[in-house]
Amino acid sequence: MSSGQESVFSEYEADTSQTSKLLRKFRETPFVPIGMAGFAMVVGYGLYKLKHRGEMKMSLHLIHMRVAAQGFVVGAITCGVLYSMFREHVLKPKE
Repeated sequence: MSSGQESVFSEYEADTSQTSKLLRKFRETPFVPIGMAGFAMVVGYGLYKLKHRGEMKMSLHLIHMRVAAQGFVVGAITCGVLYSMFREHVLKPKE
């Protein structure tokens, strides 16, 4: 690079901290971190309930928790896609 040429990635080089990257990503696609947080909550709840599952078999309990976690993530991704389509096609002014 020459000294007079500005870096192509100057916007991304300015945001070097993990917190600022996470906040930028949350503003761009808010449903991805929501899906990740929901997944973590379902897994945490599943681990808590693992101790108090009663007569339920462990394999059945784990299957239920896996389906719940996947459902939350797929739901969040679907909401994100619908939100981005709404933002692109409905809120975008006609050209």
